[in-house]
Order: sequence, then C-alpha cells, then structure tokens
Amino acid sequence: MENKIRTLAERYAADLKRSIDVRVTEMEQDDRSHVLIYRVLGVTESEGKLIDVYQNKGRFLYKYAGSFLEEAAKLCFKKKFPNSGSVRVPNTRGERPKTFEIDCLVGQDALEIKWRDATTDGDHITKEHTRIQAIQDAGYKPVRLMFYYPNREQAIRIQQTLASLYKSVQGEYHYADAAWAYVNQRTRVDLLAILEKLAQERTEQHGQ
Repeated sequence: MENKIRTLAERYAADLKRSIDVRVTEMEQDDRSHVLIYRVLGVTESEGKLIDVYQNKGRFLYKYAGSFLEEAAKLCFKKKFPNSGSVRVPNTRGERPKTFEIDCLVGQDALEIKWRDATTDGDHITKEHTRIQAIQDAGYKPVRLMFYYPNREQAIRIQQTLASLYKSVQGEYHYADAAWAYVNQRTRVDLLAILEKLAQERTEQHGQ
C-alpha cells in the first residue's frame, strides 16, 4: 500500500508542477494594468506580481492536495473492501443536481472524503443537508471524513452545524485525528504514517 500511495503522490506532484508551470508561463503574457490599484493600496508592482503568481499556485495546490488525499484514502478502503468505490445516487429532494456522488461506498456506509473544508457559505449547509437526505433515501448511512479542520470562526461554525446534521440522521462525522483513526481502524492502513514518511522523503530530496 505504501508503494501504491508513493506512486500516486509522484503522479500528483508531477501533474501539479506541470499545471503550475503552464499557468505561470501564461501569466507572463497577461495584461497587468490592474497593478495600478495595488500600488494605490500600497502594494508594489513586484510584490503584486508575486501575489498574483502565488494566488494561482495556491488554487492548483488546494485542488491537487484535496484530490490526492481523497484518492489515497480510497486506495486504503479498496485494499480492505475490493467492492468499494465511487457511486452516484439520485437527488430525491430537488431538481438540481440530478445526482449526488458518494466518494466511497463501503457496504452501506457512504463516505464523503474531504482533506479540509474552509467554506463560510451558509448555502453549503443547505446543499449538504439535501445531499445527506438523498444518500439516506438511497438506503445508505452518510459518513463524513475531514482530515484537517478549519481555523476561522465562521468556517468552524459551519462544520459544527454539519456535524449536527450528520448526527440528526444517525450518520457519522469524523475530523482531524478521528478521521485518520477511522481510516486506520476500518482498513488497517496507517495512512497518516505513510504520508508523513513520504513527506519526509520529499523534504530530504529537496534539502529543505
């Protein structure tokens, strides 16, 4: 399993670097007249350029980090439960979307896998409630795994509300240490330990 996750990490790292390199090259041709407003607000042109570059890098990083961790977790469940995987269920509570995706269905447990969720949007609660109800209508138990809890007060309140929603439908909500422990207990794969080892290897390779 460690080798599978290492291979997965190498693929995601290469794809991330490729996407960032393409975007940074594209940005060299961008119209940068907006830096006028940066300068008005006391941000130098060179600093503004760095901010724009890192904002774009950040968007790619968050996207790839989330997808990687979800796929790594699914590999763990696939090893223990060969028939597990992503499935879609109909939206029985509204017209849009037509269906909801379950990240990983393990028996009757419908896992929603998040690396982190820093949303502060109240509509997120309504959408998630609808999704949970649709999953329950399909005969499954909603289970949310979130490996990293948000830091900001509003985002934390959203997560607390979501935890209450899961509890209200006899679902499960596991975050931070409890999420890593859930994967370990269900699959007998210590995903956190594997990722810490890979992170250390990568750090040593780059001399950081």
